[in-house]
Amino acid sequence: MPSPDLAAVHFNTVHSNTVHFADVAATHPDPAFPRFHPRPAQGWINDPNGISFINGRYHVFFQYNPDSARHHKIAWGHVSSADLVRWEEHPVALRPQDGGPDEYGCWTGVVTDDGGVPTAAYSGVRSDGGHSQVVIARGSEDLVHWEQTGHVAATMPADGMVTAVRDPFIFTFKGKRYAIQGAGLATGQAALLLYSVEDMSDWKYQGIWLTSDHPVASEFTPAEIWECPQLVSVPDGSSTEPGTWVMMFSLWLSGDAHEHANGVGHLIGSLTEDPATGLPVFTPRAGGKSDLGRDFYAPQVVALEDRALLWGWANEGPGRDGRRGRSQEDIDAAGWAGVLTFPRELSVVDGALAVSPAPEVNAYRGALRASQASGTVTLPGFAEAVVTAGALESPDTAVELLLAGNGNSQTVFSGNIRPGEELRVFVDASLVEVYRAGSVATTLRAYPAAGEEWQLRLPAGAAADVWELTQPT
Repeated sequence: MPSPDLAAVHFNTVHSNTVHFADVAATHPDPAFPRFHPRPAQGWINDPNGISFINGRYHVFFQYNPDSARHHKIAWGHVSSADLVRWEEHPVALRPQDGGPDEYGCWTGVVTDDGGVPTAAYSGVRSDGGHSQVVIARGSEDLVHWEQTGHVAATMPADGMVTAVRDPFIFTFKGKRYAIQGAGLATGQAALLLYSVEDMSDWKYQGIWLTSDHPVASEFTPAEIWECPQLVSVPDGSSTEPGTWVMMFSLWLSGDAHEHANGVGHLIGSLTEDPATGLPVFTPRAGGKSDLGRDFYAPQVVALEDRALLWGWANEGPGRDGRRGRSQEDIDAAGWAGVLTFPRELSVVDGALAVSPAPEVNAYRGALRASQASGTVTLPGFAEAVVTAGALESPDTAVELLLAGNGNSQTVFSGNIRPGEELRVFVDASLVEVYRAGSVATTLRAYPAAGEEWQLRLPAGAAADVWELTQPT
C-alpha cells in the first residue's frame, strides 16, 4: 500500500504546457512522420509502457529519449486521451536519477492504481551495470507529475538459475495481486518469474513460474529471454470458461540489436489456483505469432472491464524483406525514431488469438475516396482501405500494397484473401497496419520517396472501399 504521508509528497513539477498531437502532426516537416499515431515531434521512442485507464482517461507511456533519435538515456514519455482519438502529449514522466537504481534508464514497466494512487513499477538499471530491479514511483491524480525516490520493490532473485530479469507486469487473480517478470536462465532458456504483491513497495519472489522448455511454449514462443511479458484475460465467445488467459512475450535472442527476428509470440491457456500453495498456475494449450510483420515488438496490453487493448512498437529500420528503409544517418537527420501502433482489441476466436483495431479508430475516416473499387487502386498517403472478396477467380491470388513511381515499385505487403474474408489496410505516412478478420495483424514500415504513391492491387473478385484519414473536429 502507499505510504501514509503520500499526500504530502512533493511531485516533480518541471514541465511544459500540454501539447495536442494533431497540431504536432499537422506542422511536422518530415513527410514520413505519422499523423494519427501520437508521439513527440522529436526523439527516440520504443516500448509502450504504463498503459492504463484512470480517472476517465487512457494513458500511454513509452520508452523515450527526448534528446536524440537514438536509444540512449531512456526516460518515460506520456500521452493521454479521453476517447483514443484525440491525444495530448504531457511532460516527461520519469527520468533516470543521478546515483539512483534507474541512473542508466527507466525501462519497461506498468502503471497501476494502488489504493487510489497511480503507481509505476518499472525496470531500473544502475549506471555501473548489473541486473535490473523493480523500481516504484508514485504519480499525481492526473498522472502528469511523478515522485521518484529510487525505492526498489524487487531485486535480482537469489536464484543461481536466473541470469537476467526485466520488464515487470502486474495482474490480479481471485482478488489477489501478482506480478511477473521476464527472465533468462543459465540453461539458455527463457522463463517467467512469479511474485506476490500484497504490498506494492515489497514484492515477494515465488520462483520460476514457466519456462520455454514447456512443450507448447517451445513451439510458439522460443527465445533466450522472454521480454515484456503480458498476462491478461480476454473475451472468448466460444468458451464456457469465465475468461481465457493470453500470455504474450517479445522473443529476445542474442544479438537482436532492434531487429528481433523471432518477433512476438503468445500462449493461450487457463489460470487456476494451486490447492497446496494458493498461487496461480498457468496452463498453456495453444499459441502463435502475435503480429506477422517484422517491424512489431514489445507490445503492452491493458485489461479493462470489458476488453483488452494492446499497443505495440514499430521501429525505424534499415529495410526488411525488400522494403526501402532508413539509414542511421537518415534517422539522425529526421530527428525522430519509432511509432506506436493503433490501439488494438484482443479476443479469442475458435481457440486462436484475434486482433482488430479498436472501434474508436473509425473516427479517423474522412472523405470516401473509392467505393467497391477493383484492379489497381491509388491510396492517399493517409488512408484506410477495407478489402472484401467475393467469388475469386483463383484461391491463390494476393492483395498487394505497393509503393510505385519513377519507374520503380516495391511491395510493402502481400497476402492472400479468401471468399468472404475482409482485410483492413491503414497507411499513416510510413506506418502500415493490416488487419485480417479473425486473425492477428501485420505491422510494417515503408518510406515513400518523392514521386511515389501508394497502390493497392486487388485480385479479380476483390473490391475495396477507401477513405482518407482525417483528424475529427
